[in-house]
Amino acid sequence: MAALDASPSRIPVIPGGCGTGRTWLLQRLRDRLGRGAAQYIDVERCATTPERFLEAVAASSPFPRQGADRAPATAREAFGALLAFFNTARAPGGAPCTFLLDEVLELRTFESFPGLRHVVRDLLEALAASPNRFVMTTRYVARTHRLLRDATARFEVMHQPPLSAAEITDLLAPNFNGFEQTPTDDRDHLGRLMQALTEGRAAYVRAIADMTGQMGRGPDPVAALAALLQPGAAIERWCRFCYELRLHRARGYGALKAILDILAEEEPLTLTEISLRLRRTPGSTKDYLSWLEDVDLVTSRNKRYSFTDPLLRLWVRLHCRPTPPGEDEVARQVQGYALSRMPQPREPAPALAYAGAGLDPSPEERKSWGIIEID
Repeated sequence: MAALDASPSRIPVIPGGCGTGRTWLLQRLRDRLGRGAAQYIDVERCATTPERFLEAVAASSPFPRQGADRAPATAREAFGALLAFFNTARAPGGAPCTFLLDEVLELRTFESFPGLRHVVRDLLEALAASPNRFVMTTRYVARTHRLLRDATARFEVMHQPPLSAAEITDLLAPNFNGFEQTPTDDRDHLGRLMQALTEGRAAYVRAIADMTGQMGRGPDPVAALAALLQPGAAIERWCRFCYELRLHRARGYGALKAILDILAEEEPLTLTEISLRLRRTPGSTKDYLSWLEDVDLVTSRNKRYSFTDPLLRLWVRLHCRPTPPGEDEVARQVQGYALSRMPQPREPAPALAYAGAGLDPSPEERKSWGIIEID
């Protein structure tokens, strides 16, 4: 809101992974600004041809479009009319209006039409000079930074922060009767456990919270995650969607899947280690890895590659195989994942750390926590 209210207004660009809450944020902004002063546009759902996209945007807009009686003759003309609409539209009373463009980089699909080789660049140039206000989101972080490297100062990248453990704890309260009366240490530990399992991704947190409430046996996020990763369950379907979508937006589909399989078995790995397991040259492997980084499926730190989303890595281990995993296999893999993600406490952990989460610490772990076994 501060960026939009500045004079001149700045243009927030919000990149973030799948399930981080970008769409929810834009819809909240639309409600706060008022539906007569702001238009939300899901670019991914309606970016077909430039002509049809223009018609869809204008038909659902609260703002009248000048020249609506004349149909554009070409794809280039339709895109030009869209930019003119973004520039000339006004809210009631002649005030600047606000466009909320969700998944804006999907406009790149127009670049296959004649005269539209640089759609996103042309869009940014037009928006930078417009008196209206804009907020844009995209799931592609690396592409966003590369695209805006030479853009004007009016564009401001704002990363969507993950949910903190405290925010997750507050979010869980409606799912459990009497949750507010649960001891503070247990509630705080549950929030930290959920944050570790999900890295604070809003979609994962919400799905686990809802499933945990439905299970009706107290807070058990590990068991809930195991249920949600069964074939056809909510998080399993969500991971499948994100996996396939990002691979289809990259190049080298089969080779990229092979690299993800390799990293699902072990990470982080160097370029040389991956190329040897892939049985390809380091040069071609580096190209494949750059394409995976371009769609944020892998991240490189200190020249070692790993999954950007650890829960997606668990999904690949479970579901990228010839046959679907059984219920016991999912439970075993999820428990191993949970143990690897949970910080090891220096003092006795609340019961939620193991009993409530369905985990069984070893005698050595119990002894290191100061737990005394009484016969």
